[in-house]
Amino acid sequence: MALSRHERLALAHLALDGLSLGDAFGDTFFGRPANPDAIQARIDARGLANAPWPYTDDTQMALSLVAVLRDKGYIDQDELAASFAAHYEPGRKYGASMHGLLRGIQQGRPWREGATSQFEGQGSYGNGAAMRVAPLGAFLADQLDTVVEQATLSAEVTHAHPEAIAGAIAIAVATALAWQLRQGSLLPSRTEFIDLILPFLPESQVRNKARRARDISETTSVEAVAAMLGSGYAISAPDTVPFVLWCAGEGLGNYTEALWLTIRGMGDMDTTCAMVGGIVALSCPEPALPTTWLTAREPLPTWVK
Repeated sequence: MALSRHERLALAHLALDGLSLGDAFGDTFFGRPANPDAIQARIDARGLANAPWPYTDDTQMALSLVAVLRDKGYIDQDELAASFAAHYEPGRKYGASMHGLLRGIQQGRPWREGATSQFEGQGSYGNGAAMRVAPLGAFLADQLDTVVEQATLSAEVTHAHPEAIAGAIAIAVATALAWQLRQGSLLPSRTEFIDLILPFLPESQVRNKARRARDISETTSVEAVAAMLGSGYAISAPDTVPFVLWCAGEGLGNYTEALWLTIRGMGDMDTTCAMVGGIVALSCPEPALPTTWLTAREPLPTWVK
């Protein structure tokens, strides 16, 4: 039986909460303290930052995606581009190329021209399309083929490179599958979870490295996995998404543990935690998100309600 519009929006908002909380949680570890060894010690001690926990561009762009799905029921690329530009806040830690792209849209430049001209016409293969897409996978959780189509459309507005698109598809499909699997009695292993995602991914570095993430030995530490796959230091989809799939697969059903696992990989911590948070929130019995963390997170704006 198909999900109702009300159910779709509820799932999208659950993914948005999971994403934004992961984003804000991960961002509290950047430079606090400045010494990497001290950050590791804080992670080992599970030391939480004092409130408030501001969110970053990961959440800011996800808000626009949810608003378009609420208003349209599908990805209208022109509307999504307009919302990204209208709600652009430079202090949210956008990537360098995104500042120019969104300012260009504000000044009337067609979004397609801006997106396809990035990086000498190759388009951006950054992790930005994947970081914001979990609510789309949740909104369409009962329609996996449509998830692939709509995730592609959502990515193209800012990230025209096939690797970025593959990354967005991977995270959206993972989120939809997390919800589907929650309906059963048992959650799959990480290997089984990634195996379900792979058939939906186009040939790409993202797919090849996701396959590696699937096949990593169960005894491998998260730090070693991050060294093998990358954990976002390069800010690219291939350097981020496979690690996220590994963490999400290991953390299904337990939001808090999934984020503490992810943060141990260091790297682009707000973004890896945003992606894992958006996926794993859909796999958990509700309520799954820690109340004290939600209270610490910067409140989400009313325009996306």
